Amino acid sequence: MASKGLTVQQRKSIFRALVEAQDAAATVAESKKRVATEFHITKEQLDLIENEGVDKDWPPLDD
Repeated sequence: MASKGLTVQQRKSIFRALVEAQDAAATVAESKKRVATEFHITKEQLDLIENEGVDKDWPPLDD
C-alpha cells in the first residue's frame, strides 16, 4: 500500500503536483523536495506514491 493514512484522492493530488512540478522544468530532486514539503510527507512516501501513480496511469498521465 502506498502511504498509510492517505486516501487514494490525496495520493492522486500529490502525484499530480509532482508531475506538474517536473513539467514546470524543476529537476526531479527539486520537485520531490518541494512536493514532499508541501504535503508534509517523507521522501519515501512520495516515492511510493510516484510508483503507484505511474503503475496505475493516474492523471495527468492519462490526459
